[in-house]
Amino acid sequence: MAEHCNELGQPIGVPLPHWTARRRPPRTAMEGRFCSVEPIDPPRHAAELHAAYLLDQEGRNWTYLPYGPFPRFEEYRDFVEQAASRDDPLVHAIIERRSGRAVGVASLMRIDPAPGVIEVGGINYAPPLQRTPAATEAMFLMMRRVFDELGYRRYEWKCDSLNAPSRAAALRLGFRYEGMFRQATVYKGRNRDTCWFSILDSEWPTLKPAFERWLDPGNFDGAGRQRRSLSSFTRSGPS
Repeated sequence: MAEHCNELGQPIGVPLPHWTARRRPPRTAMEGRFCSVEPIDPPRHAAELHAAYLLDQEGRNWTYLPYGPFPRFEEYRDFVEQAASRDDPLVHAIIERRSGRAVGVASLMRIDPAPGVIEVGGINYAPPLQRTPAATEAMFLMMRRVFDELGYRRYEWKCDSLNAPSRAAALRLGFRYEGMFRQATVYKGRNRDTCWFSILDSEWPTLKPAFERWLDPGNFDGAGRQRRSLSSFTRSGPS
């Protein structure tokens, strides 16, 4: 890549003369084949989500989140009502098409329209959603909104460095590891070192068709099991 310099001969970043600030994410649903992803609505979603989270009897889902667990529905309902009133994080419920029930949440957060940077976080998949095509499709739908619909330049994923499943999920979904922020915060009375991952707009044109090929009906057998892994498509690139 050619080096860009200013009039003093100092190296500077690539010029972006046509860049403009992007829109904030809309409060509209994202529709897929296995699921829909829509802004959380407490009267419609809170009870279903709470019931789904109670299936996680050991409370593992809440270990690396700064809030929860919520054993009582009233506590969770109050939490969801507060969350639904905010635009950042913009919390979405994930509705599984097969059951028609809300079985997880994910948020678009730390939204910065000026440089086109946005993060996906607050991901909490109840047991019925975990390791299903809907779980992956939900992440694809949110990526598609960020890059195709809104035109952001950078999509971030951050997690506790000790959260091995989250780190693995980020890599499987095509995020690139960028490093660790040591002693980044304190939550639930303990230290957190935070791992950073990202996808750039320049990487999306290769990543998008890999998701589309993985989500194609032909990639699943009669029992709904994948024939090829998502990683096999992201490694091979588009055909």
